[in-house]
Amino acid sequence: MLDGVGKVSPYGLGGLNDAQGLTQPAPVTGTPNAVTTEPLPTDFGTVLGRMTLEAISTLKQGEQTAVLGVRGQATTQQVVEAVMASEQTLQAGIAIRDKVVSAYLEISRMTI
Repeated sequence: MLDGVGKVSPYGLGGLNDAQGLTQPAPVTGTPNAVTTEPLPTDFGTVLGRMTLEAISTLKQGEQTAVLGVRGQATTQQVVEAVMASEQTLQAGIAIRDKVVSAYLEISRMTI
């Protein structure tokens, strides 16, 4: 399941309960309140660079999953989740690009 930010939720669907036909939640792994020791970036360029690399990774993963789906090696659910994550990432990238272009045009209109 998508959690709204383009990542797969750890509460996705597990296997089917054969007796009742109900889906069981997948087990949650890891510690939910783990604190990362990695320092947060302080400059805009680093943050933008990391976001760009994550977006590229998401788009590549979506493309690979779609190809696996065509080959029959991925389920329809996996393909749909990957394509939706890619679509959301692409829309966010387009929105950021539009804001940057708009800001540049505003700056270029300013009198010196």
